[in-house]
Amino acid sequence: MLMKDLLKQTYGFIFEEALIEEIAEVSLLRDFSEGDILIDFGDYIKKMPLLIEGAIKILREDFDEGELLLYFIEKGDTCAMTMACCMGETKSEIRAVAETKGIVIMIPVHKMEEWLGKYKSWRNYVFNSYNNRLKEMLSAIDNLAFMKMDERLLNYLFDKSKINHSKEIHATHQEIAYDLHTSRVVISRLLKALENDNKIKLHRASIELLK
Repeated sequence: MLMKDLLKQTYGFIFEEALIEEIAEVSLLRDFSEGDILIDFGDYIKKMPLLIEGAIKILREDFDEGELLLYFIEKGDTCAMTMACCMGETKSEIRAVAETKGIVIMIPVHKMEEWLGKYKSWRNYVFNSYNNRLKEMLSAIDNLAFMKMDERLLNYLFDKSKINHSKEIHATHQEIAYDLHTSRVVISRLLKALENDNKIKLHRASIELLK
């Protein structure tokens, strides 16, 4: 399918026809697979992603103990932290990892500011994206500050279920521990407790949400 058609399907109700034409002219279409690193820590970001299909998780680096999951982006989204790096010409402070396979459109950085003044729909999209991602980051901070680990784990499983459109979650205990910035032993213990509470069912290679 042509890039213009993909843009119309996903962003036709948001962007003007003229803006869709421009995006199609100057951008690149990229397929990605589950686990691909689309943006890494320290990268200078030359292009901004518009997600057409799939889901991507955004991680923040912890200089002592690995990484922390900030939020997921889905079809129709972009990453506000990526936009900030693009606009400021600074190095990336996040890692974007494909949660599922999908398609992304990469927009050249130099077009972003031009379109802010030229297209109202683009301006609104950028500001709304900042606002939505800020809410999600505040939610992540609230989870860290006020929620117990079992509550954070259950929220994480619900998020994974939502973006994968399935009650069956395929992730190892170690992978979950990595995203939630804790140990595998803690996650295994909490998953067993959730199973005992009839909230999940543990299988050999997956976790099934029951509620």
